[in-house]
Amino acid sequence: MHAFEVIRFASQSKKVFLRGLRSIGLCFVCCCIQTSALFGQVSFEEAPINYNTSKPENLITRLQKKLDAGKVTLSYDRKRRTGYLASVLESLEIPVSSQVLVFSKTSLQVKHIDPQSPRALYFNDDLYIGFVQGGSVLEVSASDAKLGTVFYTLSQTESSKPAFVRKTFECTQCHASSMTQGVPGHIMRSVYPGPDGMPVFREGTYRSDHSSPFEERWGGWYVSGTHGKMRHMGNLIFRSGDSSSNLNRDRGANAVDLERWFDTEEYLTPHSDIVSLMVLEHQTKMHNLITRAQFEGRITERDAAVMNKMLERKATFQSDSTKRRFASSANRLVDYMLFVDELALEDPVRGVSRFQTEFPLAGPRDQKGRSLRDFDLEQRLFKYPCSFLIYSESFDALPRPILDFVYQRLWDILTGKEQGKQYAHLSAEDRRAILEILIETKPGLPKYWKL
Repeated sequence: MHAFEVIRFASQSKKVFLRGLRSIGLCFVCCCIQTSALFGQVSFEEAPINYNTSKPENLITRLQKKLDAGKVTLSYDRKRRTGYLASVLESLEIPVSSQVLVFSKTSLQVKHIDPQSPRALYFNDDLYIGFVQGGSVLEVSASDAKLGTVFYTLSQTESSKPAFVRKTFECTQCHASSMTQGVPGHIMRSVYPGPDGMPVFREGTYRSDHSSPFEERWGGWYVSGTHGKMRHMGNLIFRSGDSSSNLNRDRGANAVDLERWFDTEEYLTPHSDIVSLMVLEHQTKMHNLITRAQFEGRITERDAAVMNKMLERKATFQSDSTKRRFASSANRLVDYMLFVDELALEDPVRGVSRFQTEFPLAGPRDQKGRSLRDFDLEQRLFKYPCSFLIYSESFDALPRPILDFVYQRLWDILTGKEQGKQYAHLSAEDRRAILEILIETKPGLPKYWKL
């Protein structure tokens, strides 16, 4: 998980708005606003987001309150030299089976990371924890309903009062880029790692999500699990004489035991599970898109409020331009939620840890026993291709106009009203199953969501 970039959004003072109206007339409010030309640029550090100064509210802040009140304590493991790791995972209900291992030198504590000492990542639906052998801190990020991804560190020095420390500029200067949808978020990156773990950048890098070609995934990561004839970049070292065009991917394929590459005894589990990696790929980008929709929605609401006040319209009025901005954010999110452009698997994928059986247990099920967390792993990742993050607090906290567009779009697609070619991967049975699951398990659906 790497890299983020500031997304610049439209904002405007009344003076500049009036100047724009004088120059192009009232038709301005009915046209698609060209923000780069008409609006001064602002970042998420500024209103209405105020990323750096707003008070976070997420699972880390809630845990810290319990720590401060003495309601929860964290245990320090000296024997395994993992510090607070196991206790943090337990306190935050992050499964150990989610562990994935990355050995490329592409993160904060880079000097401690190499192929013999990979960085371990653990996650659940809302949190990510990074652990480095010999590192001074645990790296933590939380999905925050209003602020998107919020970054923290927890010192790995034993203390009577362990404290999660929020990081802003230190993280967003790298963790805010076009690779994260332009908002504070995460990215899974695939590189050609040299013998010391340093990426060979001249050969290029790849971003990984559920649409990525299999052969471009997981360079610089360890991968345990089977995947038939498909080949990935995991478990490989890029050595002298290699090139991106002749890399022998067979050497790292279908590995069920990582012991041949490094000492797995130093980690909570000996695996870097392929199914966990595939879920992580989907989830990180989904979180970024939720954050982007959150920010764009709030900025659009602000801009619409200014325009309505100036033109003496009702506060609830939505111009065509405002509607298009809400719809654009919503449609981008819906397409990813429904796994548009997901890679079709050529062979079955099987993990070797408990993740494949534990992950489906965490979500709600309908009366037929179905869940959006059920795996397929024969032809695609999930049996019912609609993102499980629809149940997340961050999704529910999206601005109301964005949610309205998302739910209407989902309804149109799942009921078959929308038959666009991009949704051809959803059979009639898929659409019906997803619709039925959501109606039974998702609180807050619009009243028109009925069968």
